[in-house]
Amino acid sequence: MIVPSIDLEAGSAVQLIGGEIRALDAGDPRPLAERFGRVGEIAVVDLDAARGSGTNGATIRDLLPRARCRVGGGIRSAEDAIAWFDAGAQRVVLGTAARPDVLCRLPRERVIVALDALHGEVVVDGWRTRTATRVAERMAALAGLAGEYLVTFVEREGRMAGIDLAACATLAQVARDAGARLTIAGGVTTPAEIAALDRLGIDAQVGMALYTGRLDLADAFAAPLTSDRVDGYWPTVVADERGVALGLAWSSLASLRLALAQGAGIYHSRTRGTWAKGETSGATQALLGVAVDCDRDALRFTVRQEDPGFCHRATRTCWGDDAGLGMLARRVEARARAAPVGSYSARLLGDPDLLEAKLREEAGELAVAGTFADIRHEAADVLYLVAVALARAGVQLADVETELDRRALRWTRRAGDAKPAPKEAP
Repeated sequence: MIVPSIDLEAGSAVQLIGGEIRALDAGDPRPLAERFGRVGEIAVVDLDAARGSGTNGATIRDLLPRARCRVGGGIRSAEDAIAWFDAGAQRVVLGTAARPDVLCRLPRERVIVALDALHGEVVVDGWRTRTATRVAERMAALAGLAGEYLVTFVEREGRMAGIDLAACATLAQVARDAGARLTIAGGVTTPAEIAALDRLGIDAQVGMALYTGRLDLADAFAAPLTSDRVDGYWPTVVADERGVALGLAWSSLASLRLALAQGAGIYHSRTRGTWAKGETSGATQALLGVAVDCDRDALRFTVRQEDPGFCHRATRTCWGDDAGLGMLARRVEARARAAPVGSYSARLLGDPDLLEAKLREEAGELAVAGTFADIRHEAADVLYLVAVALARAGVQLADVETELDRRALRWTRRAGDAKPAPKEAP
């Protein structure tokens, strides 16, 4: 699959030829991160930090909530890597610091070892120094210490000169022998190249071709996809932010291009052609991400669905209204807009002191509940009150789940000690 790349220099997204010549300045990286992030992880590289001439740390931290990022450039110690884990990076990319004494201190599955190759030889110091070590040798020497290798073909970087598929196939086998995945960068230009790499189990990190328009993001993403249909359409499971399936649609390459470009739920109807969800009903969708399944023959659109829902029968899903926490949160949100006068929800929403008191009361009862039935009952009370607190503040349940996912990326763990109880007034 494709891994879009954002290289940062003085806060701007840039593309270099051969690592030195600035070919273009794409400006603010935030819109790029949001657009590229719709197709999966993106690579963010701090060129200034890599050169030791500055840092784009603040900019990268602003990108982390916008997309799932693998962060590289200037990470020279285990402490640097851990700091990026704690900031929310999905994975980190280590170059010269990819030594056994550093790698052994980090979670293998979240570490990518970057190797720059000039005609198969590892080069360092900004591609200026040759090492007399072959890339395959270096990969084998680090077997078991990283979950992925990133190999950049320096002679092709930024030049859109195509790939050496035979060399890639050789390195893919070395990576498999090491129990790791492989991503290659440098020269990837066409969807056919991305598809060929995917068949070898290789991801393609792409920059210049995307920025110049030589390669369309949707074409790149769809390159490995297959279909057993004569028309080539892909079944598309539509899910909300919490992963709840809303229904089934179909996608074509044309509809996928529009969906990714506009960030909206746009599909292909076998009777109407390309259509945008909610154009007539108002039940629009903001597209958060697109994923492909393991067999490369089906898609999942993750969307933020507006009321009344996905189904043409005005229900949340095509199987009727959903249940559980999602339904509870939406019901309370609706009451926050127009709660029946005198209802319990209206009282809680309108009286912050009452809401605080009830939260303390129900949380305390949950803390001492002992039986299955009591714990279930008290937990339901607490979750209802949490839903009210969220609705009152305009925070959605999906926002809380995103925060929990972000915390799961942290490597440094808090002690979790209880805070001292507040002293009572005399």
